[in-house]
Amino acid sequence: MITVDEALSILDNFPIRLQTEKIPFEEALGRILAKPIIADRDFPPYDRVAMDGIAIEFERYAAGQRIFTIEKTIPAGTPQARIEDHTACVEIMTGAVLTEGCDTVIPYEEVSIENGIATINGTVIAKQHVHRQGNDRKKHDVLVESGSRVAPVDIGIAATVGASELEVFRKPDVCLVSTGDELVPVGGIPAPHQIRTSNSYALMAALHGYFGNVSYRHLMDDETQVYEAITELLQHFQILIFIGGSSMGKFDFLPSALRNSGLEEHFYRIKQRPGKPFWFGSHNNQFVFSLPGNPVSCYLCLEKYYKYWLNKSLGYLKNNETAQLAQDFVFEPDLTYFLQVKLMNDTGVTQAIPIVGGGSGDHSNLADVDGFLELPRGRSHFKAGESFTLLRFR
Repeated sequence: MITVDEALSILDNFPIRLQTEKIPFEEALGRILAKPIIADRDFPPYDRVAMDGIAIEFERYAAGQRIFTIEKTIPAGTPQARIEDHTACVEIMTGAVLTEGCDTVIPYEEVSIENGIATINGTVIAKQHVHRQGNDRKKHDVLVESGSRVAPVDIGIAATVGASELEVFRKPDVCLVSTGDELVPVGGIPAPHQIRTSNSYALMAALHGYFGNVSYRHLMDDETQVYEAITELLQHFQILIFIGGSSMGKFDFLPSALRNSGLEEHFYRIKQRPGKPFWFGSHNNQFVFSLPGNPVSCYLCLEKYYKYWLNKSLGYLKNNETAQLAQDFVFEPDLTYFLQVKLMNDTGVTQAIPIVGGGSGDHSNLADVDGFLELPRGRSHFKAGESFTLLRFR
């Protein structure tokens, strides 16, 4: 067995190589950028007026002038105007190009206007209320880095710079494969010795978005069928994610079948609970993850390892989140323990309340929790108020 950190380090050594594609920017939400979004011009692209009011040449105010004749009115969305009389002013609206010959804006709240004459009542600072060209970003600046997950605001930024297409990483072709004679379809009526298939649906939902174009297969507990299916599926998919069949039972054929299919085993079994019987291997940029069959273990391993691996491969680096343990907790085995927790934030600090449940097979317990708190191996007593890494899934 290897440790959690060793497993992550091994995953780092076997990144997937994905091609890129250009798609309409409106369809890029949630995808991972393969190339950055670049400013096509300065931002703002001109000296932009930041308040409705009047624009003047500050030297006139500094010389003592407080009364200005209004020469013209400038709306937003028109080409730059020019003031003819430098002792005059212009009325000007927010967003307009600052009039040539003016350098300072006084908002209406600090001006009295009567019969085309503006009187300044407040104190004026040179160049106030003008958003200078290039003050935010310069032409050719990177606005959204490659490796970023496209957010709604990034769609707006793409539109702003005229990026009608964005280059993103292609979604990998993934096949989820459940195993086991005990599984029946969702619409079926399980016998007392059977259960409805559910892990596959949870994982398909978790993989929604950029994590993969997901197909689904189910295999019975037949060693020959399992081996033949692996060989056939590797001809069509870049990633296989097996659910179940990776433990130490007499009908758990997957680890040996995977080895015999030409895949290189990178690790099998991790010093953790839940999720110990987890297998990872690859061959020629094809990858196989064999997850435990118990629902809590299965979901944990997908979130902790598969998503980490794909994100790291694509350069999408998420900051680790932490939470404070809300009460003392004891776990004796020398394993990393992923504690199921309910999260609260009444004081500005995320608190993690243990919701232990009935073990890794207690699927219903996931309805009551928000994530997993990672308690490190090498100790058994964990104190309230200590902070640990949080793997949030709600």
